[in-house]
Amino acid sequence: MENNLTSLEANIRETKTKSEIKKLRVDGFVPGVLYGDVESNLKLTVKKNALEKLLKIGNFMSTVIDVKVGGKEYKVLPRDIEFNKLTNQPIHVDFQKISAGTKVVVWIPVKFINESICPGLKMGGVLNIVRRKVELNCPADQIPAELVCDLGEKQLNESIHISSIKLPDNVKPTISDRDFTIATVAAPTVVKEVEPAAVAEGDGAAGEEAAAGEGAAENKDAKPEEDKAKAPADKKK
Repeated sequence: MENNLTSLEANIRETKTKSEIKKLRVDGFVPGVLYGDVESNLKLTVKKNALEKLLKIGNFMSTVIDVKVGGKEYKVLPRDIEFNKLTNQPIHVDFQKISAGTKVVVWIPVKFINESICPGLKMGGVLNIVRRKVELNCPADQIPAELVCDLGEKQLNESIHISSIKLPDNVKPTISDRDFTIATVAAPTVVKEVEPAAVAEGDGAAGEEAAAGEGAAENKDAKPEEDKAKAPADKKK
């Protein structure tokens, strides 16, 4: 569960107007800010293609990054990133400088292992994931890359709670008032379908009833015509 440390080159940004920032983006750079345990906030630029590579790794917002700026190195955590609404490309990023004593709140993904040997799943159960990520309060130097949920011995109708997942020292869930559920191995839902033969038989019976109804209607309509035909004969008598 070691934290995922990677690196990113950055330069000090001297932009003062929106047009200058726009030109930076056209030239393939993303403006940003580094704040936190530094003398003053640093305005930065990073290469867009380098930033996009980090975004593709996944879990970017909880990844500790080693940012190199003007000969200095800062361990930082991404705190905000803005995307273009039309192109979905990054257009601004904020970093927070961290140290061993810094505490942060981050969302960490849950990884499920041993699904193939899970007794409950082998019996036809379904893995119902309640939380794909868990919000943690932890020291910046102890951010886990993922939370591992072992399904190797989970039975049908068994729930997996946060207490069953091993966390690093001093790392706590932000939800502290209950042992919340991460996932369950649920029983399969069986839907009973109507047999085709039964459907055909039902359609036939309905057809017979309809035919009988039509025949009765025809007979009913025919009776007044017979009475009408007899009326002149009776009158003649």
